[in-house]
Amino acid sequence: MNMTPGADWRPSAARAALEARAALLARARGFFAARGVLEVDTPLLVNSAVSDVHIASATVALGEGPPLYLHTSPEYAMKRLLASGCGDIYQICHVVRGGERGRLHNPEFTLIEWYRLGFSLAALMDEVEALVRSLLGSAAAGRRAGRLSYREAFARELALDPFVAPDSTLLEAARRLGFAAGHAGRDELLEFLMGVGVGPRSGAGSLTFIHGYPASQAALARLDPEDARAALRFELYCEGIELANGFHELQSAAEQRARFERDNQERRRAGLPVRPADERLLAALSSGLPDCAGVALGLERTLMLALGLAHIDEVLSFPTARA
Repeated sequence: MNMTPGADWRPSAARAALEARAALLARARGFFAARGVLEVDTPLLVNSAVSDVHIASATVALGEGPPLYLHTSPEYAMKRLLASGCGDIYQICHVVRGGERGRLHNPEFTLIEWYRLGFSLAALMDEVEALVRSLLGSAAAGRRAGRLSYREAFARELALDPFVAPDSTLLEAARRLGFAAGHAGRDELLEFLMGVGVGPRSGAGSLTFIHGYPASQAALARLDPEDARAALRFELYCEGIELANGFHELQSAAEQRARFERDNQERRRAGLPVRPADERLLAALSSGLPDCAGVALGLERTLMLALGLAHIDEVLSFPTARA
């Protein structure tokens, strides 16, 4: 939906995509209003970059003083609101992540992120499915709903157990799928196998939730009390496209600090800048984050599926490379 007039610019198609986006946003807001979930707003500019090795925060210099960052997700700020007692909340906002450009990626995109107090991961998956079906409209008709554990998904698509397979087996499987690096850590191999061999094959004709990711990929999720090797985390796939990422949220400030430190160890090994822990988030966790589950849903990818389009540029008014 490039809005810059040129050889590929089609006013009628651009208008149709804008109208579809507006309708999708209206349905999302109606969905949350009917459930008593409060819409909130948090800053685009934040003091702390994320430590996740796979996410690049964009730096902003505003004259003197330390740099600020464009948020990659409103999660940290929303958790501060949750700790202050605001109850169930959602937000629809633009986020920015460096180094992401392709058929399904634009550095600037829109998230619908929400948090539900007292929800289990299963209850949140139910709600995500209900919202996505509403947003997809007729494109959801006939789609089955499915839930697979991470281990089941790997067994089905790659015939291996990601929790017990030796690194050499993971590397061999990755190389069969085009992995070219000579050496990689276990998580890097699992991320590659998920991104190339499992995710793109998931959700054909269905809305498929894959849950129980490895504990090493828990991020801000709790570990499964029944299997400490797994995290209470899910991703939603439809037609091989990842739409959402959800957690039963970690409440322990000490554990979250330790995870930030492990992230930075990986950053040092990879030659990436170290990211100081977000002390405001840790203070919020220390003050008492309520028991909750949260999820982020990609709006543009959902709109692509609703309209039957193949490239994210077709639903963006101003794709970053062209803006």
